[in-house]
Amino acid sequence: MTSKIDERVPVLIVGGSLVGLSTSLFLGRLGIEHLLVERHARTSHHPRGRGNNVRTMELFRTAGVEPLIREAASVLAENHGILQADTLTGADQEWLFRKIDPGGALARFSPAGWCLCSQNDLEPVLLRSARDLGGDIRFGTELLSAEQDADGVTAVIKNRETGLTRTVRADYLVAADGPRSPVRERLGIGMTGAGDLFHNVSITFRAKRLADAVGDRRFIVCYLTNPQSPGALLPVDNAEEWVFHAPWRPDSGETLEDFTDERCASLIRTATGVPDLEVEVTGKAPWHAAERVAERYGEGRIFLAGDSAHEMSPTGAFGSNTGIQDAHNLAWKLAAVLRGWAGQGLLATYDAERRPVATATGVRASARSAEHSHPGYDVSPGTGRQAGMLAVVLGYRYPEGAVVGATDRTAIPQDFSPTAETGGRAPHMWLRRDGRRMSTLDLYERTPVLLSGPEGDDWHEAGLRVAKRTGIPLACYRVGPDDAHELAPEEGADWAGLHGAATDGAVLVRPDGFIAWRAQTAQPTPERVLEETLANVLRRA
Repeated sequence: MTSKIDERVPVLIVGGSLVGLSTSLFLGRLGIEHLLVERHARTSHHPRGRGNNVRTMELFRTAGVEPLIREAASVLAENHGILQADTLTGADQEWLFRKIDPGGALARFSPAGWCLCSQNDLEPVLLRSARDLGGDIRFGTELLSAEQDADGVTAVIKNRETGLTRTVRADYLVAADGPRSPVRERLGIGMTGAGDLFHNVSITFRAKRLADAVGDRRFIVCYLTNPQSPGALLPVDNAEEWVFHAPWRPDSGETLEDFTDERCASLIRTATGVPDLEVEVTGKAPWHAAERVAERYGEGRIFLAGDSAHEMSPTGAFGSNTGIQDAHNLAWKLAAVLRGWAGQGLLATYDAERRPVATATGVRASARSAEHSHPGYDVSPGTGRQAGMLAVVLGYRYPEGAVVGATDRTAIPQDFSPTAETGGRAPHMWLRRDGRRMSTLDLYERTPVLLSGPEGDDWHEAGLRVAKRTGIPLACYRVGPDDAHELAPEEGADWAGLHGAATDGAVLVRPDGFIAWRAQTAQPTPERVLEETLANVLRRA
């Protein structure tokens, strides 16, 4: 290991796609200095990874970028539902679902909503926002090596344009470097799971007259089932720019070179049912659907996030969302340890919490691809009942990790319930603070939060004393109907019922918005209980 260090930084992020940039954004919001290196010269130019689910949008809302993302996604704001058809012009047309959120019921559970923002539109927003927060982000820079010891990681990075190498010393390294992660390979971490599922070639193209065939059907994706040319059609601007996912069968000897512009145009004409369509192919990119999860999410001071930790079938956009949520889970833990108010052991809970979620979510993603008959995936849907979408998106939970008192041992429930449970996402409820309307979710980002009921003054006072004595930045709020309480629920809201506690109980919520512990009622020694609970959650010695 070289002794010459050119730069020192608390966190080095390897990979500057959605997950790496999200890690940078979340660390920047927490005031943690970091360096991100990405081997490519710029953000993605291919319109992929477009489905941002409601939990991801909650995280982006808390990070202050939700309005910017919705602005970038405005061209697809009216696209809803998934259509399955033999061709766009044929008689066999079936909506698998028409609306993501029919009737607007989701507003009862979240202050955010789904957002259809393609990766090539989302990444620039994340990049600008992360840099505005002080993130040192270097494109065209690759990681050559990384060696760790008990105190940190020594990495060598290279500017691919100039050839200049520099040695960086970091306290921690986050590898968001994709499914073929060189960092994971160097660590010798294997993958488990079903493996490769199917292969597609993503074809971007321009066709001015295709919008006439689509008409007013504003779909997210249309699965075209013509056996002569099955595929998935996705709008980019609902007018001229489109994407077509064509099945690719490398196991049968088919090569990427076989997908000439002429063949791609012919496949698109046959699939859409518009034989004289003028097609201008603008790009081609292969991709591989797989179901894999890393055997562990890191080693020592190096952590895996996103596709380096798990691969999932694209149906439902679970992969990118799970990766962004990995980044959020890891960011607050790194910040807590680096700031000194949590013990090093807190970082071990990243694997304990996120890996089971990825495993269960990956299985659900594969099942959804079968249910939707995704082109190229020749598997019949299972007969057993699958977890609902909201159960996967909002209901995932942490039976083990930085939680105390979790009772359910499954990472994803069968059905979603808005009522709080230990280890699960804290529920959304509208309230007022100093006259300003806000969601309970807006409270959770930088520090742990102790919420106590209208008769929970003992918990509130105990929290203030514990925070002062221990140095833990614990924010304490009483929830009640009058000025004696810091937070006032809107009329009709039942804080105690929604949080599974009595009016004299309390709830400890982590910075990532997950419930670490609950006291359903008052207890004789609240200060001692709270201090022991915090020490357990934060792995303090």
